[in-house]
Amino acid sequence: MRVCLDTNTLLQIFGRTQPFRPIKDAMARGRIELAVSTAILLEYEETITRLSGRTRWQEVEQFLIAAFQLHANILFIDPQFRFHLISSDPDDNKFVDCAIAAQADYIITSDHDFDVLLGKGYKPKPITPDQFVAAHC
Repeated sequence: MRVCLDTNTLLQIFGRTQPFRPIKDAMARGRIELAVSTAILLEYEETITRLSGRTRWQEVEQFLIAAFQLHANILFIDPQFRFHLISSDPDDNKFVDCAIAAQADYIITSDHDFDVLLGKGYKPKPITPDQFVAAHC
C-alpha cells in the first residue's frame, strides 16, 4: 500500500505513546510505501527542526533512510505536473502532487483541505490517521 503523509501526521507517528505509532511500525516492517518529494522532505525537515530541534530531525531522517535501505519502501517522487487542487492552503498541494504522481492509495491527514480530492477521480484518497490505523494497521 502506498501513502503520502502530511507533516502533522509524520510528527505524530514518532514516540512510543503516540496513537499513530502503528503507521511508523508498518513502515519499519515494509508494509507501507511512503511517497515523498524534495519539497515534502524539506518541509518535514524545517518543521521538525523548528519544533523539536536538529537532533530530532536527524532521528527521523535516519528512520527514513533505514526503511529505504531495508525495504526500499520510501519512494522519491519528482512530480512533473502541478494540479493546484487546494486553493485554501496552496502549500498543501505538494502532498497532492506527490500522491497523484506516485499513484498513492491514500494521503494520511487530519486536514480537511484535502477533502477536495474526494469525488474528483484521483486515486489517492484523504484518510485520517485514526481511520488508517483502524483499517490497515
